[in-house]
Amino acid sequence: MPGDSFRGPLPPLTDEQRRLEENLRASVQQLAGTIGERNLFHYKQLVASAEYIHATLAGFGYEVGRQRYQVSGQACDNLEAEVRGTDKPEEILLIGAHYDSVQGSPGANDNASGVAALLALARAFARTRPSRTVRFVAFTNEEPPFFQSRHMGSRVYAQQSRAQGEKILLMLSLETIGYYSDEPGSQRYPFPLSFFYPSTANFIAFVSNMECAPWVRRLLTAFRRHAQFPSEGGAVWEWIPGVAWSDHWSFWKEGYPAVMVTDTAPNRYPHYHTAADTPDKVDYARMARLVFGLQRVITELANAPSRTMESDR
Repeated sequence: MPGDSFRGPLPPLTDEQRRLEENLRASVQQLAGTIGERNLFHYKQLVASAEYIHATLAGFGYEVGRQRYQVSGQACDNLEAEVRGTDKPEEILLIGAHYDSVQGSPGANDNASGVAALLALARAFARTRPSRTVRFVAFTNEEPPFFQSRHMGSRVYAQQSRAQGEKILLMLSLETIGYYSDEPGSQRYPFPLSFFYPSTANFIAFVSNMECAPWVRRLLTAFRRHAQFPSEGGAVWEWIPGVAWSDHWSFWKEGYPAVMVTDTAPNRYPHYHTAADTPDKVDYARMARLVFGLQRVITELANAPSRTMESDR
């Protein structure tokens, strides 16, 4: 992968990053603290989460779309908001995160952290005029028993995008992004990745399949240019455990490039899919640094000349 990851002590947060930190904390607290476990088996909470996301996006000035479908007689919603591109509106950069939590967990890191980042990025782009369309989508039903099934929210969404002929240049899946450790040996991997990546869990990872290797390289290069935060990237085999474990998988199935942004979830997070996945476990200061960098990466992609994007398709 290109360049070197950031090393050494993290710089102090800027005033902008401190405000971002507080916004991230408030979103995670609302979803995982106030609302709590949210899934089809805790349906009122799932609806409350959707309404919170809808209201927040509308408060930023977006016209919020609602893709509704039925599962076991219950209405399930994917929510979308977008900034229409000025020059190339048909070319879409899609940023997504799932808002449901697994049964038995309030889902602070998995995945209120991803939704909080989604909302923060949507806030940052609300009054911009990018060349390409930037779309933000909150998906439902990512967790079991719906994972990689026809009821998975991102699967429903990606299939509709393909049926409508949408030109999604890249989908970024924000998945479990809020836990970090500086302890040696805190990071684990499925075989054989431990031979190639660091053993300290202080970095964010950009992960995808072999076909999306150019996109992983481009994202990692841009992130390292814009963010003072440790980062790693991997374009590896889909059969390696964890590589396909989020909403990006749904877009792969429809032939769209997609990359997961993650703290690597069960490979480092001791509270993964447990009742202990609570808001106090999330590192909001490091999340703020991450989201700050992602905002600049997305801005760069949304405005890059067409000739520079061709090699990544």
